[in-house]
Amino acid sequence: MQFEHLGARPRIHPEAIVSPTAVISGDVEIGAECQILHGAVITAEGGPITLGACVIVMENALIRASAANPVHIGAHTLVGPMASVSGATIGDEVFLSTGTRVFNGARIGARSELRINSVVHLRTHLPEDTVVPIGWVAVGDPVQILPPERHDEIWALQKELDFPGYVFGLDRETPDLMIQLTERYGRGLARHADDTRVD
Repeated sequence: MQFEHLGARPRIHPEAIVSPTAVISGDVEIGAECQILHGAVITAEGGPITLGACVIVMENALIRASAANPVHIGAHTLVGPMASVSGATIGDEVFLSTGTRVFNGARIGARSELRINSVVHLRTHLPEDTVVPIGWVAVGDPVQILPPERHDEIWALQKELDFPGYVFGLDRETPDLMIQLTERYGRGLARHADDTRVD
């Protein structure tokens, strides 16, 4: 399913194949020989998304851009089932395994491999040819790659990256943080009420 969102329609190369159950919304450009499988969602929430040639987006993966953080996924990259890419730049020939999470402002260098359920946090930069092991967490610039049981160290690095401030423009210490966050985010998402299906 393809939707016009905020006045922009998806642009899909004629040699790309998009499953009829995938959702492509807004300012999305899909390159030649891409494969977008069942249940994938590619949604440009105010910022553009570009997929280079031969990108595979597998079942139930989510790719989301924002006005502050567009998405670019380089050629010959695979986005695994249930993986999530939010406002990030992904180089060529990258493997994002099942369940990986890549957050806003992150940059993944060419030929990197994010193994099953690994996480690349906000504004983290992975140099080319980096491997993030199964379930591990990459955080910071310069990057540190840590196992999940080292949560206190991860949190010390992650806290400085300021997820609520960077993504939502809200101070983490706000007493009613989740009220403000959901109301603000909800108003932004309400723009989908005017979307038009174009396929």
